[in-house]
Amino acid sequence: MIIKIILTVIFLVVMIGVGIYSRKQASSVDGFVLGGRSVGPWLTAFAYGTSYFSAVVFVGYAGQFGWKYGLSSTWIGVGNAVIGSLLAWLVLGRRTKLMTQHIESRTMPDFFGTRFDSQRLRVVASVIAFVFLIPYTAGVYKGISTLFEMGFGIPYEYCVVIMAVLTAVYVILGGYKATAMNDFVQGVIMLFGIVIVIAAVLNTQGGLFTAVEKMAALPADGVVDGGSAAVNGGFASWFGPDPWGLLGVVILTSLGTWGLPQMVGKFYSITDEDAIRRGTVISTIFAFIVAGGCYFLGGFGRLFGTPPVLPNGKLAFDSIVPSMLVTLPDVIIALVVLLVLSASMSTLASLVLTSSSTMTLDLIYRDKKALPGEVEEGTIDDVVSEKIEFRKVVIMRVLIIFFIVISLMIALNPPTFIAQLMGISWGALAGAFLAPFMLGLYWRGVTTASVWACFVWGVGITVVNMLIGNPINPINCGAIAMLGGFPVVWVVSLLTPKMNRTKIDRIFECYK
Repeated sequence: MIIKIILTVIFLVVMIGVGIYSRKQASSVDGFVLGGRSVGPWLTAFAYGTSYFSAVVFVGYAGQFGWKYGLSSTWIGVGNAVIGSLLAWLVLGRRTKLMTQHIESRTMPDFFGTRFDSQRLRVVASVIAFVFLIPYTAGVYKGISTLFEMGFGIPYEYCVVIMAVLTAVYVILGGYKATAMNDFVQGVIMLFGIVIVIAAVLNTQGGLFTAVEKMAALPADGVVDGGSAAVNGGFASWFGPDPWGLLGVVILTSLGTWGLPQMVGKFYSITDEDAIRRGTVISTIFAFIVAGGCYFLGGFGRLFGTPPVLPNGKLAFDSIVPSMLVTLPDVIIALVVLLVLSASMSTLASLVLTSSSTMTLDLIYRDKKALPGEVEEGTIDDVVSEKIEFRKVVIMRVLIIFFIVISLMIALNPPTFIAQLMGISWGALAGAFLAPFMLGLYWRGVTTASVWACFVWGVGITVVNMLIGNPINPINCGAIAMLGGFPVVWVVSLLTPKMNRTKIDRIFECYK
């Protein structure tokens, strides 16, 4: 316990120290939200990866999908690395950086408002982002607190509140730059931590080959004692017992990052195109190790017994990974706590910063910017401008507290499993934003009406499915929402009036 406490205290002191160190750079809006658009490839790549993978992955997804798909759940991590990291950087990185800098966009709703010449789009997008980032944040709190409760014996409710307060402190102090610097430290811990934890867990089962043999011997229904099904090795096969269900999870967790405001925002702040090329490689390697390792570890969950049953009769999937770790030596458990703490605090910081900046810049202060080549309607003196900048930063800091309080209320009484919370959040956000954002970077023919249609599609299918009792699994529903957005935008764009050609040409000048 002393080892765990000492390591955790050192970790938290470093996090807050970075926040204090970065506070001077967080005095302006660009500094607080984007780090002055001067963040290098290593910090950006680690910020992307650590925001991507949190306790939601390590505790919720790895446990639930490892139980359901066995060792084939490792494909989810591979998909996260190839689709969610490598292709995301290749397809979105350069174009996002250039266009958002060209039109002076600071947030994803701001991009929609300027790119598609509609302030109403900007407002609605900011509301969607704020509302549906909340369940994701609640899922992260739940995941980290479950592990913390296992490692320290502190009641879940106290863990949730402590994590919220600590995250708020360093984000409020240092903004995006503090978040990115802390993400780098946290990312290094995650890289080393996941490798050591996998080795320790497999050692408890007699090593890798013995553990795989045990998985192959499990019956088809997963019941070890008294199971009536024949042994078929499905949980140790390449594509597992349910390949199509596995594919839905790969799509949701990999393609979803392309349409999430807190993920795409990392491309806004990177320094230049050369940094994007280096960041692509770093981010992909990071994802292969961390995501691949998490899901590979979760694939062995069935060897550690059946998880507890909840009052509603369902298995407590979120307890699977903690049950795999509880018998490990104290030093390893301390490392696990730091690993999950690192993964979760980085994601929480990204989420609360994205939410507060979106509400401030896209709802409270909606500055209408002139496009490149257009004349500003009016100017203000430097003193007034500094006062407005100061007010915006103050409001963002207040809204960080507001967002954390709402997320805490959900986390203290979570309605469902971590994986389902994330499915609802990612499904609505990426279902609404992915297609119009990506196509808007490449295709001049995307119309404002098609963006509205995609917003209705993504949020509509997710909410309706939830209200009628989730007849479609939230994970699969999220995948359908994302992929379905592309034909929606394409068809509606062909049938509705085109945008002003002169304005579109000015926007796309950034790629020349």
